[in-house]
Amino acid sequence: MTDDPRRHAPATQRNRDAILAVLRRHLPASGLLLEIASGTGEHALHFAAALPGITVQPSDPDAGARASIDAHAGDAGLANIRPALALDVTGAWPIDRADALLCCNMIHIAPWEATPALVAGAARVLPSGAPLLLYGPFLRDGRHTAPSNAAFDESLRARDARWGVRDLDEVIALAADFDVEAIEAMPANNLTAVFRRR
Repeated sequence: MTDDPRRHAPATQRNRDAILAVLRRHLPASGLLLEIASGTGEHALHFAAALPGITVQPSDPDAGARASIDAHAGDAGLANIRPALALDVTGAWPIDRADALLCCNMIHIAPWEATPALVAGAARVLPSGAPLLLYGPFLRDGRHTAPSNAAFDESLRARDARWGVRDLDEVIALAADFDVEAIEAMPANNLTAVFRRR
């Protein structure tokens, strides 16, 4: 047994630099990046260390995840990462403005209603011209992009019938307040969809 609250996600080590490269292309030079569903906090820490002009605001609805985020941040001693917020996208958001919003790997591990709530919340907190970035596996034109994604989708739905890989076209249809700026191919058959607030 250990009292260390820090959690570790192996996938973070594999995808963080690819996601960071997308952030470098689409984020403003400075400002507040709100990360939704920060999980272990390893992404938030990596991005804060690599982007000193950006202040990272991690968040997660899970208390254990927030403890992990704050423990990782405390170890790093970075001035540009804030304490994690308790934020459930389907409830009231405890933040009213950000300069960019990032959400990695939440949409498929949540009921569908979390996705419109996420997009609506982003429209509320982001000013005109600000980016919304969504990373994870998606269907394209109603089809999986790889057999591994189809198998992953099946495993998700077996764990919780409300979960599953979402069709990117359905997500785009929710984003009436945004323009699609880019759909970036990522490692392991993932995508990053980049939207820009109108």
